[in-house]
Amino acid sequence: MRRSRFRTLNEINITNLVDVIMVLLIAFMLTAPFLQAGVRLQLPKAEAKVIEEQEGITVSVNAGGEIYIDKDKVEWRDFTARLREALDGNPPRVFLRADKEARYGDVMRVIARIKMMGIEDLGLIAEQEEDA
Repeated sequence: MRRSRFRTLNEINITNLVDVIMVLLIAFMLTAPFLQAGVRLQLPKAEAKVIEEQEGITVSVNAGGEIYIDKDKVEWRDFTARLREALDGNPPRVFLRADKEARYGDVMRVIARIKMMGIEDLGLIAEQEEDA
């Protein structure tokens, strides 16, 4: 019996696999914050303390006064019921994102309804103001 002069490799080189996984991880880390918000708004700028991300429901009001719960558009007459559904099983925490061109009355109407529902944990989301 003749021996082959080539040996079989018993090892798998995973260097390329690790490189691909690292690139994918970085891509997901960069795109995740953009996917979370959902509704495109021009948020007002404010000097505020940055808080760590927490679980909760995001309510958005765009410049036209349209209301969104997370990414779903909601009519005003259905807002309370849809918000109760969204909060079912989640902590009673709501984050409000309002476009800087939204009417004050539209935003206050949403805030008042959230407070009337007994939700005390309401956060207002704004863009961080740049230092001049």
